[in-house]
Amino acid sequence: MAIDPLMPVYPRCDVRPVKGEHCHLVSEDGRRFLDFAAGIAVNILGHSHPGLIGAIQDQAATLMHVSNLYGSPQGERLAQRLVDLTFADTVFFTNSGAEAVEAAIKTARAYHQYSGNSDRHELITFNNAFHGRTMATISASDQEKMHKGFLPLLPGFRYCPFDDLAAAEALIGPQTAGFLVEPIQGEGGIREASQTFMQGLRDLADRHDLLLVLDEVQTGVARTGTFYAHEQYGIAPDILATAKGIGGGFPLGACLATEKAARGMQFGTHGSTYGGNPLAMAAGNAVLDVVANEAFLESVRDKGERLRAGLEQFIGNYPELFEAVRGRGLMLGLKMTAESRPFVVHLRDHHGLLTVSAGDNTMRILPPLVIGDAEIDEFFDKLSAGAASFKASEAA
Repeated sequence: MAIDPLMPVYPRCDVRPVKGEHCHLVSEDGRRFLDFAAGIAVNILGHSHPGLIGAIQDQAATLMHVSNLYGSPQGERLAQRLVDLTFADTVFFTNSGAEAVEAAIKTARAYHQYSGNSDRHELITFNNAFHGRTMATISASDQEKMHKGFLPLLPGFRYCPFDDLAAAEALIGPQTAGFLVEPIQGEGGIREASQTFMQGLRDLADRHDLLLVLDEVQTGVARTGTFYAHEQYGIAPDILATAKGIGGGFPLGACLATEKAARGMQFGTHGSTYGGNPLAMAAGNAVLDVVANEAFLESVRDKGERLRAGLEQFIGNYPELFEAVRGRGLMLGLKMTAESRPFVVHLRDHHGLLTVSAGDNTMRILPPLVIGDAEIDEFFDKLSAGAASFKASEAA
């Protein structure tokens, strides 16, 4: 059999979306789905936001790409806005989350090597993390299923149990450059780091002149109810990788850093042909126009609390299926008693509800941040019907 024209690395389902309407997708065969997956936390403004569409259309008609050989008024504006909104002093734009994490890894290593500490190149990373699919980011992720077929891995990473501060401290040595961690593990099952752990990593980094590098690709850009999740821990990183929601569906990522952390990133040390192109910058600015204000963030927190309260009540009806509700804001997960994928498939195929499976038997609930009461009500209607029919099918 000939190989598919699309390289067969995805087990694609038979939902084939051709149109998006706010928080719904319409498939090629006319079926309509409530989208509580949002392109895996990407489409934070839904699928037809007029501000985002208009910004992309206007910029496409004006200037799409020139490369980074020239000045970038569009990039300068978005970078300044991110600096004003965050801990950061400087920004490097990428096209994806994996590229943003790659830039973060390079920035952390360059910090020490610029200072003459060339031995300090290792990052301590954490079990069940997901940092991307490049060679460096799979090497940073302690998941055998991502490593198979791509050995040998790149050196420079040491794995540690997640949320175990004592274990992290024990791994610090003369080659340690810093920590790379997700405040909430997304692919790992919506597992939240504790306050003690996050504050402890910050303290250890300060004490040993290490860098705290946060992967907020999935948790960032209002997803958890603050602009970035680390704000809820009362700490600031030295370097942060962001993507997914920052482009609202247009490919865009960024590496944010303090002036001190970025001191090794000088002329010629890093680059990107497409990164920061005018079209991506227009999308990023349009997203910030909507989400980068306290009223919007408060609305995310309010909707997240409504969803959480409803889910807490709901799972009590099905103790044989569900164990707990996890997450913050509109990054929520249902911890199930068994592998979550069959239930995710059941909801999709029989009830028109799109969610996302994750590790640790968890179903992710990642709706567009612009959902309203009608979408929340529809979600619970479909979830309740789906749980009842799934339970019945299991008993049959």
